[in-house]
Amino acid sequence: MRMAFATCVQLGLSCIEEIYRIGGKLDFLITLKDEKAKNKSGRVYLDDVAKKYNIPLLKINNINDKEVIEWLKRYEIDWLFIIGWSQIAKKEVLEAPKYGCIGMHPTLLPKGRGRAAIPWAILKGLKETGVTMFKLDEGVDTGPIIGQEVIKLHDRITATELYQKVNEAHVKLISKYWNDIINNNIKLVEQNEAEATVWPARRPEDGEIFDNMTMEEADRLVRAVTRPYPGAFYRDGNRIIRIWSARTDKNGGLIKLRDGYLTPIEYDIEGEQ
Repeated sequence: MRMAFATCVQLGLSCIEEIYRIGGKLDFLITLKDEKAKNKSGRVYLDDVAKKYNIPLLKINNINDKEVIEWLKRYEIDWLFIIGWSQIAKKEVLEAPKYGCIGMHPTLLPKGRGRAAIPWAILKGLKETGVTMFKLDEGVDTGPIIGQEVIKLHDRITATELYQKVNEAHVKLISKYWNDIINNNIKLVEQNEAEATVWPARRPEDGEIFDNMTMEEADRLVRAVTRPYPGAFYRDGNRIIRIWSARTDKNGGLIKLRDGYLTPIEYDIEGEQ
């Protein structure tokens, strides 16, 4: 089997390292050009890992670039992994590898299709989430499932901790299914459309804390968008308090909320001081 891998985030890099740890091999890597998506959460560069394992590296603007298809055909790729990549691969890319493309999504599909899966899991107060490995099709997170890894959530989990758990789940799935993939022995299970949900994208400005929020809402927001995300923030006059961790209290604190107070623990001040 001839394999290629496209990523520009830590989740994908961890998978690449795991492939080589278990004795696998990749025929080439794809990543974004260095100047692209510099502020993307978890953004990494593949130059070092490409050099370490002597893997050809293609840097692109878009996964649908003509050059991607040319490389896939030149290297006679059987499977292309596309992991941690926000651009949607079109039909021509999906069909260029002999068997297709494999992705991962940090929810238990078909629930939680779409964007910002880690923040939404915390904002929604879920008891569990997970990572799904699946074969990509022309939809968004709609392809047949190869396997899943469940992640249990606790009441105080942060995006930092959940991102690490998601990273570990990616690695486990790669390790568990690599041999089945290279031996063409995977079993695909169609998603149940009746159970499908879609979570919308989130923007940095969605991290704003307002006075009419409850303590629970503000606390979840702080935990959901802390590092590696842009962080929650509160407008205090002409300055912004960028909050990475905080505590809530009914009796007093820095930021008055609907049913109590929020006090930043780790924070940055932006603007006038």
